[in-house]
Amino acid sequence: MADTLALDYRTAFDLAPVGMVLSRHRLMVDCNQQLLAMFGAEREQLIGQSFEVLYPTHDEFERTGARIVASLDRQGWYSDERVMKRVDSVGGAQRGELFWCHVSGRALDPAQPHAAGIWVFEDLSARRRIAVDLTPREREIAALLIEGLTSKLIGKRLEISPRTVDVYRARLMKKHRAATTPELVQKLLRA
Repeated sequence: MADTLALDYRTAFDLAPVGMVLSRHRLMVDCNQQLLAMFGAEREQLIGQSFEVLYPTHDEFERTGARIVASLDRQGWYSDERVMKRVDSVGGAQRGELFWCHVSGRALDPAQPHAAGIWVFEDLSARRRIAVDLTPREREIAALLIEGLTSKLIGKRLEISPRTVDVYRARLMKKHRAATTPELVQKLLRA
């Protein structure tokens, strides 16, 4: 089969080892096979749909969109780790299961971040699972703690006070039975 398979951009896109999506105005206009497999979806469940179907909650979808706009670099690049939601059952995973995902991508026009973009999704669940139930805000703060951000920087990014970040950090530490922030981050990475 490999000898007869045309080596072109479409083939590379379709068979890439990571999930890939082309978007316009936060709608998925095309995706590859790996993305469908990762989210347990059929093509017709995603194409033409909002990325919102891949998020645990509407609020997380909205806040992530705002964070992307605020955090793009000059070339329009963005990257983070976040919790996403499976559309249907995948392997041993259940419909609606939450999982850690590394997302990176590029807005084709940094001045209009959501107008058109190319996004790559990598499922991190093989090395990082969600060990305890977290609220949407706890998931966001956990992701930013993993990035190494301080309470002040997390607060700025999420547009909340550093004190509020500290309250959520304390909740995360209690849920994960961590005595220090570095211990919490290690548990989040190992979970």
